[in-house]
Formats: sequence, C-alpha cells, structure tokens
Amino acid sequence: MMSETESATREPLAIVGIGCRLPGGVTGPESYWQLMTEGNSGIIPVPENRWNRERWHHKNVDIPGKMITKWGGFVHDFDQFDAQFFGISPREALRMDPQQRWLLESAWECLEDAGIPPDSLKGTDTAVFVGIASNDYANVAQSDPKNVDVHTNSGSTLSIASNRISYLFDLKGPAVSVDTACSSALVAVNLACESIWSGQATMALAGGVNALLTPDASIGFSKATMLSPTGQCFAFDDRANGYVRGEGSGMLAIKPLSQAQADGDRVYCTIRAAVINQDGNTSSMTVPGVETQAAMLRTAYKQAGMEPKRVRYMEAHGTGTPVGDPIETRALGQVLADGRDEGDWCLIGSAKTNVGHLESGSGVAGLVKAALVLHHDTVPKNLNFKNPNPNIPFEEYKLRVATENQPLPHLKGFPPVTAVNSFGFGGTNAHIVLEAAPLLELSLIHI
Repeated sequence: MMSETESATREPLAIVGIGCRLPGGVTGPESYWQLMTEGNSGIIPVPENRWNRERWHHKNVDIPGKMITKWGGFVHDFDQFDAQFFGISPREALRMDPQQRWLLESAWECLEDAGIPPDSLKGTDTAVFVGIASNDYANVAQSDPKNVDVHTNSGSTLSIASNRISYLFDLKGPAVSVDTACSSALVAVNLACESIWSGQATMALAGGVNALLTPDASIGFSKATMLSPTGQCFAFDDRANGYVRGEGSGMLAIKPLSQAQADGDRVYCTIRAAVINQDGNTSSMTVPGVETQAAMLRTAYKQAGMEPKRVRYMEAHGTGTPVGDPIETRALGQVLADGRDEGDWCLIGSAKTNVGHLESGSGVAGLVKAALVLHHDTVPKNLNFKNPNPNIPFEEYKLRVATENQPLPHLKGFPPVTAVNSFGFGGTNAHIVLEAAPLLELSLIHI
C-alpha cells in the first residue's frame, strides 16, 4: 500500500461546467440534484411515441420478438429541437439523430453553466470526446432508400456526434466518438483528461448520450436476461433482477485546475485520476472480472497519489443485476476496505435507481452525481434498497448503501473524495477519482 505522502502524478483537472438531459424532467445539474434528493424516479411506462409497449411485451422470455419489460427512463419532448438557434436548416435537423441534438444542447448549456462564452473557444485546442453506441435512428432513417438524402449519413453516423460539437464552436482539438458499450461515457471522459494531461488539448468537453427509439435492442437484452421484468433497478438489493434501460445526455467542461483558478471559474470538483482497463478472458465476455476491476482501482489511486480509504462515496456501476452487483462490490471491497478504520464506512449508491441505465451515456450520469455530491457536500438517498443482496458481504467490504440524504462523511485532515465506476458488457472498465474543490483563500476585508 502506498503512503499518503506519495505525490499524484498529474495536475488535478477542474470540472467547471455541467449540462445534461435526463429522465424525470432533468434539464441541468440543479434539477438532477433535486430529483435525487427528493427521492424521485424518472422510470415510466414506455411512451406511446416510442413503441407500442403492449405489442412488444411478453413475460415469457422465450417468446420470439418480445421483450420482458414495459418500462424505461425517457427524456421529455425528445422530438423538440431549436434548429435555428444552432444554425441548422429544418431539413438537416429532420435527419439528425436525437442523440446529436441532445449533445449540442448539453454542450451549449454546459458552457453556459461554466460561464464560458462560446465565441471565446473559437480556434482553440479544445477537445470533444463523446460516448455513444446506440444506432436506433440510423436503422430507421436508412430503412427505406427513398428517404435517404444528402443529410442522412451525417445525421445518423456516430462519429458526427462529437464532430458536430467541434464544428459548431470551431474547436481545433481532438474530436472523438467512443463506443465501449456501457462504459463509453466514462471512457470518453478518461480520454478527455488524457488529452489535457498530454498537452493535446487546453480544455475539453466530454460526456455521453443514449436514445431509446425502437424496441430492437430491448428485445435483444431481454433474450440475454439482462433486463428487469418489474421495471425497477434494485441495485445492491436482494430483489435485483436486471437493469432498466434509460436515455439522455450529459456534457462536462474540464480544464486544468490552475487555469480554472486563474480564470476565476466556479469549480464543482477536481478530477484526480482516470483509468481504463479490460477484463480479458473471463467466464463469459459479458461477465465482469473481479481481479481486473480491483487492479484498475489500485492503479487509479496510485495515479491520484492517495490511499483508497480516502474515498467517502462510491458511485457504483450498480445496474441491479444479480451477477454484476456482487462482482463489482467484491472488487470495490478488496481495495476500498484496505486500511480503513473500524466503523469508517464507504457510502455507495447508483444513479441508475433514479434514471435507469443510460448504457453508453451511463458514465456521465454517474459522474455528474458524484461531482454534485462533492459540490453540495451531501449524499442523496439511493432508491429501491430494502434488504441487502445476500451475496454482498457489506460488513466485510466496509460498504454501506446511502438509504437517506446525509452529509458527506469527511476523513479528518483530508478533503473528501468520491469516485465513479463504469463497465462495458464487452469488458472495458473505467474509473474516475474526484476530490472536493480546494477552498479559496479569502482576504480579510476591514470595514
């Protein structure tokens, strides 16, 4: 185990802006925080403007062409978009995947939240990294060749999701769309951090997105017995029976802490480490690996120059699957419990209980939550937790599910730390370590 005096290997990065569209009417960090602290859920029956939930549902998983759930996390007014505001013609907007529209809106509002005039970024080495995997809109748009026009390909190609943001703001840094399945958004944030640390970018806009437009993928995940037939995410609970699909988008504005301080920015929190790895050959490609996840955590806290016991709150992947939750918590327990004092619990939770599993966008929903926990110095209650999953030895792992709103615990002598886990169902894992923003030194004012 490293000593607490070991130095971090890189300068902390500051999260200075947040923009998001999430289930439950969430349109920004304030409404997201309200949703969580009030214990509300954005999970609803599948809206009629998506697909006929009765037609595509059957409780028997073996029935062909059917899904076992009628529920999901959906964004309101998904078909509304102010194309003129972004200088996009109505004809082109019609061909744009809602994921592209949400990302433009989230990126713009992220800069607004940061107090950064978009014009000030023109020509700068600002990077854009976006996690995106769903291609529902492309399947619909290209289903009939007679409907394909000059805007169809650019409107439905995943690479354009990041490129369009760079085009809008005239950014010259890297612009990359990332697909590692459910870890896409957190991997995108990781790559954004690496881009700044390496000097490729002076600042980054990073996040992820997911849209649920057709029943196809839900049928496939039903056949794989991944989805909850009851339509709720029971993370860490003995009722865990699968995850609930969700949609939405989120973008973060990230820059070096020293630059944020020089610019007088409001800092939500700092990023101290960002690590990615792969499970390799496990018992099945979709089954996560304990040892590789634990190794990722150890690498992350070494990079951050801190002992893992400093983590006060862990925003887990926490999908509510009977296999995934015990594996994840075992990996967390192996690392976070090491050296932790008796009675010093690491609180744990999952935003998926509020908004569902955004798949390629899930990492940003979790990261925004963990950032807001530090910003508000409060841990919101985790929904749907009554009886602990018997396969998770919480006492041994020194983990405790946050079942009510409570102050974020502090470890004496250190600023509080939170972290975020995210895993792709193909085995790509990501972990981000966050620390509270440094306190400003206030000058004495004599009156």
